[in-house]
Amino acid sequence: MDYPKLTGEPGALELAALIREGTLSPLEAVDAAIGRIEAGDGAINAVVVRDFERARDTAKAMEGLDIMPHQPLFGVPMTIKESFDIDGLPTCWGHEKFSGNIAKRDARVVRQLKTGGAILIGKTNVPPDLADWQSSNPVYGRTVNPHDHTRSPGGSSGGAAAAVSAGFVPCDYGTDIGGSVRVPAHFCGVWGHKTSWGLVSKHGHDHPAMAGKDAHDGVLSIAGPIARNADDIEILLRLTAKLPMAESAKPLRELKFLAVLDQPTCPVDSAVLGPIESALGILEKGGLSIDRSSDLLPDLAAQHQSYLRMLNVAMARGMPGPDGERATATDWFNLLDQQTQNELAWDALFAEYDFVLAPPAPVLAVEHRDGSVFRGEITINGTSRNAGDGLAWAGIATFPNLPSTVLPIGATGHLPCGMQVIGRHWHDLDCIAAARGIAQLLAHG
Repeated sequence: MDYPKLTGEPGALELAALIREGTLSPLEAVDAAIGRIEAGDGAINAVVVRDFERARDTAKAMEGLDIMPHQPLFGVPMTIKESFDIDGLPTCWGHEKFSGNIAKRDARVVRQLKTGGAILIGKTNVPPDLADWQSSNPVYGRTVNPHDHTRSPGGSSGGAAAAVSAGFVPCDYGTDIGGSVRVPAHFCGVWGHKTSWGLVSKHGHDHPAMAGKDAHDGVLSIAGPIARNADDIEILLRLTAKLPMAESAKPLRELKFLAVLDQPTCPVDSAVLGPIESALGILEKGGLSIDRSSDLLPDLAAQHQSYLRMLNVAMARGMPGPDGERATATDWFNLLDQQTQNELAWDALFAEYDFVLAPPAPVLAVEHRDGSVFRGEITINGTSRNAGDGLAWAGIATFPNLPSTVLPIGATGHLPCGMQVIGRHWHDLDCIAAARGIAQLLAHG
């Protein structure tokens, strides 16, 4: 398979190995990352909050220290999504009125990454309220896709994916409720993982209007890693998971896959279907069992409608939604019941299949536009459609709280294309392992 490639920079674990063996010092690793950002980010605008001097001080303090077993990322520079708190840095979620909001503590994920040895050198761009498939706001401006500066890197973790894709840093950490990790990974040609809901803490990831109030973690929304390979995704997840994760040693060729390439809410553009079909063909030739339909698949149209209702209520925190109506307590409990029924339907499917393969979005990286993508249209196979319909491919894993790993599987022209590997709740490591095996098969196809 051919993939667009922008960088030959080492990944996080590869960089950590160089530091461990003494080939590179933490300060040299940090200075190299800072140099790449200073040289290349003027055109991309991914790393919008920079903490270079404190990062250098941290790296200097690491010189000569023994590396502990709990520090697999010792000395590795990385960034994190702007919406996570880092003590002493602004957290504004793209709003000018919150641009002076300085965090007084580290988010739990930040503390976990630091405990694992990582050095946070800055924060990456987002759209206002983390509510778009672009990453542009009045405070920090627009982030562009490293593969094509006329197009979006995705959102809301678009700055994260752009920074990783361009090689500024080996990894980042984002969040996802409407594809906000998976879509940027897909648009930028990197790896991203949507975690099982509840697996990773979002403490310290609060809207600045709720700053210091320790707001409820929220339904649907998760925190998940972005990197350039499966091993880095895995170590980032292991460092941040707050619960044990199931692991299976089942060989790849003994797994059973269901490919879902169509659903009633939103078709998929040929620019996305082409690379995915090509990848599926290589996988089948490599001995993988892939079905194209199943009566066990939940009613995806009904699922999407329930997902959108829950998403809108959650984003509005009970205030009137886009239709002007305010959800009642009865509405909310009904949605929770529908979500439970949907989870049970997916459980029945996963009794027959190990993983579901699906597009992360119906289109490749969209062109920049004024205003939110979701207030306009996207073009699919020459036909304009409501952009909100595209959320159906994110919601397929979000509403039932399932883990999903996105890996790059090819390209159409110069634009990358990814694929979701969706698995059982709490089986995040299995999703990553299956995606890793798929990537290896594709590399030799």
